[in-house]
Amino acid sequence: MIGSTGNKKIKQLAGWQKKRKQRDADSVFVVEGLRMFEEAPRQMVEAVYVSESFFKQKKEELKLKESWGEKLEILTDTVFDYVSDTRTPQGVLLVMRKMHYKAEDIILSGKLQKVSGKTPLLMVLENLQDPGNLGTILRAGEAAGVTGILMSKDCADIYNPKVVRSTMGSIFRIPFSHVEDVPETVKELEKNGIRTYAAYLEGGGSYERENYLPGSAFVIGNEGNGLKEDTLAAVKHYVKIPMLGKVESLNAAMAATVLMFEAARQRRNNRKDTHL
Repeated sequence: MIGSTGNKKIKQLAGWQKKRKQRDADSVFVVEGLRMFEEAPRQMVEAVYVSESFFKQKKEELKLKESWGEKLEILTDTVFDYVSDTRTPQGVLLVMRKMHYKAEDIILSGKLQKVSGKTPLLMVLENLQDPGNLGTILRAGEAAGVTGILMSKDCADIYNPKVVRSTMGSIFRIPFSHVEDVPETVKELEKNGIRTYAAYLEGGGSYERENYLPGSAFVIGNEGNGLKEDTLAAVKHYVKIPMLGKVESLNAAMAATVLMFEAARQRRNNRKDTHL
């Protein structure tokens, strides 16, 4: 049992929680909570840390010792609280290897549609800064049937503990990658048969009037500044989300969710129609 915050493993663990640079250097990230513990792909898990209280309560139920062997470390409750990123820790966290998806595979998904059998529904995120927004888009995206997410390099770190926590496990199941140049990526998507759409207050018709049955990608910009001019110029279709009252706009995650679920609704209804 580890009972000191000065322990080498604890210092390393705290670094992974707090510093993107350290996570990037070691190609690992940390997830917390019982649900994430249960959903995490076992082959990606490098280490399991549990509090003393959690181990006493759950060791039989989860067969912790027998199941994880040398990967399992038990911490005193005080030390676990020190390394946790949550106010009320559940007593279990995992160190996991990062996922490595190729941006070109996601971009080419339009051409590969006949092989994969999946109609692409993509999110392209530019300079999204709020970890909660990013995590929510992943979680809502899985629920709406999103097949991949592309992000500019200046987006919030997808492995930030707040992002990971707010995905509620979706981070394990949706392919994602970073791209160097968002406007060029948008152009490549169009070349590969994926229609691109931007939520834009100053142009376009209602989002409900578009057809998202073919391969589609929604391009979402920075929370305060929206999309950059060259990205807007590359996107082929602009859409609006009509507003009532005095509300001028939705935040990035809410707008993205509205668009994703409209695409999901259309595709769901189309599948029903084909079986009539």
